[in-house]
Amino acid sequence: MGKCSICNAESTLISSSLGVCLRCIRERPDEALRIVGGVRRVSREMFSLPPEVPRSLKGVGCGMCANECILEPGEKGFCGLTCNEDGRLKRLGGTPEKGILEWYYDPLPTNCVAWWFCPGCTGAGYPKYAYKPTAETGYMNLAVFYGACSLDCLFCQNWHYRHLSQSLKPYMSSEELADKVNPRVSCICFFGGDPSVQMPHAIRTSEIALERAESEGRILRICWETNGNMRREFAIKAADLSFKSGGVVKFDLKAWDENIYRALCGTSNRPAFENFRAIGEKYFSSRPEVPVLTASTLLIPGYIDSMEIENIAKFIAEIDPRIPYTLLAFYPQYIMCDLPTTSRRHAYECYETAKKYLKNVRIGNIHLLS
Repeated sequence: MGKCSICNAESTLISSSLGVCLRCIRERPDEALRIVGGVRRVSREMFSLPPEVPRSLKGVGCGMCANECILEPGEKGFCGLTCNEDGRLKRLGGTPEKGILEWYYDPLPTNCVAWWFCPGCTGAGYPKYAYKPTAETGYMNLAVFYGACSLDCLFCQNWHYRHLSQSLKPYMSSEELADKVNPRVSCICFFGGDPSVQMPHAIRTSEIALERAESEGRILRICWETNGNMRREFAIKAADLSFKSGGVVKFDLKAWDENIYRALCGTSNRPAFENFRAIGEKYFSSRPEVPVLTASTLLIPGYIDSMEIENIAKFIAEIDPRIPYTLLAFYPQYIMCDLPTTSRRHAYECYETAKKYLKNVRIGNIHLLS
């Protein structure tokens, strides 16, 4: 049983670790964000990361992602991959020469947000974008797990990426990573953490690997799983690579309400939604055989309710109601580890809400539903 430190409400759907309930985040955001800020400060100190996005008036700007960190001498960027060293910006990772990451081969079909319509899992787009008219058994996805992120989600399902940004290893160049693409690799998926703070590395890797694949007549799809909190030009470049190769850009639209997003993730949600709209309007209708863009939302019990899902679904529908939307079941992790898994009732209530606006909606991780 969790308790809100503002209104004293008690419920199994309130995270005591977070310290505030959904109602207070919506109705008393100043108090709620102050309390959550204290929780975030403690959790980030464990990984030597700044408690909030640096906004120095006299520092140097980073410009790698949408956070637009401005760092004082000796200060580190929000993601942990940049610092101000004697008045000059130093990039500790994320460049084509040094990506902070782990990688592995993931046999197809795989557990992907886009599993229900992507070429690797269904054969969609065969023969242009897939080797088989069904799942590409016998082929692999090169899964690239980046070790830093532009957000700080207190419910993060892959929170261990912070160990990589702290140690700045393992790492490899774009050239070295592209060398891992062998003839049995039919797609690359960049995730993490998040690729948003290492886009030069991911883009260069993609370019090298695609050039080699094209010269050999091989299929190679470029895919992304991202929070979308990146510079606009990187977002468009990522989408262009996916559009041309048959890949999919997968945005995790975590919350619609700005205060809920700030409480749970530490930054503004506007860049992610603006990038999603820009990609959707530019590319989605031009490749109907394989959707180039999709969205997902993690159904965090007590915090991401049907009101959030309705607003996100409305937003997506304004761009194109055919854009696929996946609702993901929550499993307790990281700071918000005192919540239950998503209930079946919660999931299907959100599903029915999203279906009012969108043509293609699925529930993922059904096995986790309680």
